[in-house]
Amino acid sequence: MPRSCAPRCRRVKTSLTSLPAAARTRPSSSRPSCASCWTSPITFQLPHKVPLLRLLGVAALAATLLACGGGESNVESGNREGILHYGNGSEPQGLDPHVVTGIPENHIVRAIFEGLAVKNPYTLEPEPGVAESWDISEDGRIVTFHINPEAKWSNGDPMSAHDYVWSWQRLLSPAMGAEYNYMLFPVKNAKAFATGEITDFDQVGVKALDDLTLQVTLNERTPYFIQLMDHYSTFAVHRPTIEKFGKATDRYTPWTRVENIVSNGAFRLKTWALNRRIEVEKSDTYWDRDNVKLNGVVFYPTENVVSEERMFRVGQLHYTNSIPLGKIPLYREMENSPYVQAPYLGTYFFLLNTTRPPLDDVRVRKALSMAVDREKLNKTVLKGSNVPAYSITPPDTLGYYPPQLFGYDVARARELLAEAGYPDGQGWPGLELTYNTSEDHRKIAVALQQMWKDALNIEVTLTNQEWKVYLDSVTQMNFQIARRGWIGDYVDPNNFLDLYLTGGGNNNTGFSDARYDDMILHQAPQAATREERFDIFYQAETLLMEQMPIIPIYTYTSKHLIHPSVNGLPPNLMDSLNLKYVWLDRNWQPEQAGD
Repeated sequence: MPRSCAPRCRRVKTSLTSLPAAARTRPSSSRPSCASCWTSPITFQLPHKVPLLRLLGVAALAATLLACGGGESNVESGNREGILHYGNGSEPQGLDPHVVTGIPENHIVRAIFEGLAVKNPYTLEPEPGVAESWDISEDGRIVTFHINPEAKWSNGDPMSAHDYVWSWQRLLSPAMGAEYNYMLFPVKNAKAFATGEITDFDQVGVKALDDLTLQVTLNERTPYFIQLMDHYSTFAVHRPTIEKFGKATDRYTPWTRVENIVSNGAFRLKTWALNRRIEVEKSDTYWDRDNVKLNGVVFYPTENVVSEERMFRVGQLHYTNSIPLGKIPLYREMENSPYVQAPYLGTYFFLLNTTRPPLDDVRVRKALSMAVDREKLNKTVLKGSNVPAYSITPPDTLGYYPPQLFGYDVARARELLAEAGYPDGQGWPGLELTYNTSEDHRKIAVALQQMWKDALNIEVTLTNQEWKVYLDSVTQMNFQIARRGWIGDYVDPNNFLDLYLTGGGNNNTGFSDARYDDMILHQAPQAATREERFDIFYQAETLLMEQMPIIPIYTYTSKHLIHPSVNGLPPNLMDSLNLKYVWLDRNWQPEQAGD
């Protein structure tokens, strides 16, 4: 099939009619026609400080929002006090930037820490963070960061280039076992140090030239390297605090507790009531504190999307992490709806543990994938809110289109299962599918369970686990099939394809292929042009999907309910939320919604 086409491609209807016309316009392009199924949010050119939404119709929601009974709602008090009430999905696993891996952790860590560079929420282009500027050599291999002399830790200590040398050594240390250590693998000798091939960190391409100058030497020109500086794994951590409570490489110590933690972001940790809420407050030591409009944020572990939507309706939340799939049609039809949907650089998929039978047979893995009717799943279960996926990389990622090899084909799936020794499901040993707590994940798992039963006559049991337990199961590969989602950390196909490098911290499938490793680690970085680089990615992804260590299900769209008093949260391709830029309209009144 031509690279420019995707099987059964369907256009996503995005609910962005409340945005200014200029923000909704999709410029003309020479992209293939099927690119319409993935309307890149990079085209959203939102004017700075234009309110995202004035959405709540009086008849639809305002009465409910105010009917909280008795006193002020969280939204009302939050607007008055400058406190954002935020649905965060799950209780975080922790707050150590070098340990955590999940989206819930990301939101909090990026509020209380800051990287050398940050993403502009409107354009996603890198802007100064801890580094006030940076220089890149002509050959692209040497990056020099100039630390802002006003950058301080929350205890008042000045930040320095030495903080980054020590922190990156910690991240890369084999004893640390950081899942995201590969974020620094573009740095000279970083991978060799992380794997124990070398033990002298002085050989790694990072050095402090002085207190305010950090020099990084890369293996090859890396177009996305500055973007990585906004990923929490590359953040500096406060050495004296960590060493006070143990060794640098101890993964879980009290240093991240409220009474101990020292951070450097726009906010600092105030309270952490386990499984109830995490509060952060504006930091008085942050270098750009005058431009931080919020006084604080309250994060709620809203695993139950039904309860989260109810919290929004009664004024307990300004912002929801998600929305129940069954409520999407209702909110789409609502006039001045608070529902915002936009394309999102991410893929929902299932990991297959290729080290365990029967999944050690590629024919079984392919049969499972080809028996999934993604179109039906998207229409009936997902309410048409996402885009069916047949590869790990979302289409049109920086202009790259992945291979589409194995679509819905029940007849071929049955043949493959029979070839593997299970004709019409006979002799099937059973499988277990593990997913983390979420009603939406449960619905998808149930749908796949039924599809496999109907198409292949095989039994698959479902197991639900709480977030922390689930993460441990995935990390330890204590599963057969596991739900997984991957959201791009930077806008480049490499961010999806390097997941499956041999020994990669987020591989978790047992997949290993030296040809694949060579294409991702060596051939692609040395490509002379973007076209050549993308051709190599295409070959690598073809090899990956022919081995089928994962079953892609859909590419994400972000889906949130956002109160109209919230400003500074534009939809973007990465659903990147820099809370530093958010402000609340304290004068908002329900009657404004109909203006």
